[in-house]
Amino acid sequence: MKNGIARSPLFYVGDKYKLIRDIKAHFPYNINRFIEPFVGGGSVMMNVDANSFMLNDINSYVIAIHRMLCSYINNKNDFYDRFFNLVKEYGLSLSFCGHTVPDELKKTFPKTYYAKYNKSSYNLLKEKFNKEGKKDIVKLYMLLIYGFNRMLRFNKKGDFNLPVGDVDFNKNTYDALEDYFTILQHKQIEWHNEDFRVFLRNIQFQENDFVYLDPPYLITFSEYNKLWNEQDEMELLQLLDCLNEQNIRFAISNVTHYKDRQNNIFIDWARKYQTHTIKSNYISYHDNSIKQFNEVIIKNY
Repeated sequence: MKNGIARSPLFYVGDKYKLIRDIKAHFPYNINRFIEPFVGGGSVMMNVDANSFMLNDINSYVIAIHRMLCSYINNKNDFYDRFFNLVKEYGLSLSFCGHTVPDELKKTFPKTYYAKYNKSSYNLLKEKFNKEGKKDIVKLYMLLIYGFNRMLRFNKKGDFNLPVGDVDFNKNTYDALEDYFTILQHKQIEWHNEDFRVFLRNIQFQENDFVYLDPPYLITFSEYNKLWNEQDEMELLQLLDCLNEQNIRFAISNVTHYKDRQNNIFIDWARKYQTHTIKSNYISYHDNSIKQFNEVIIKNY
């Protein structure tokens, strides 16, 4: 755990790992249930104390990976055995165990040698995963770890289609998994795979519950945000107003300005609540350069 902050082993693009301290500073101290409609990789929930957790994401594969990892919490060595045996079976590099790529390849392709070395093996793994019905979630996690920008991406036919990345299973991956197994062993968690509207409307709220939301950002360009539109934004904000009327505490992260765009729907809505600016940067799947933008956290308490 680096500097006392744990990072999700899903390495979600856009996760709040680097912002945890700033965000947590605005969270209430006494949390009964920590409720997260857009849990993503889970870096936030990993760093929060609560009596129990209700965690949701509409992406069934994200929840499947969480559930798979949780199934190994009490026998993590079985997970590593399965994972490393698959790595060996497919002939992928494994720098964590000292199996790196040949020096000649490093000299020829100094910035992309892992991708060059793993490409054919990765593509075979991807083909097998898709042909076998996309049910082996350990293989899916391997595709995530060895894939470009460590993303989960599926085409219109439903097949996983991310290209190989210039990365492999390294010490950072191992450390993130170790933190995950250790931390979640002591958390009482319910996993949900629902639309945020269904998830929130089905909750019977209790005293000292706290809802934290990090929805897709309407005005940025990541793959994740393509599934979000103005209607989704407005319906989410209406649901938060309903929570406020019930005296349910919530905090929501969002972006008000990005490049030459601004989210007027969110800006107008947020005037009813407390606004705090979060120092942040944004990395786009289409443009890996760091883009300064205005990220905020809005809360009703």
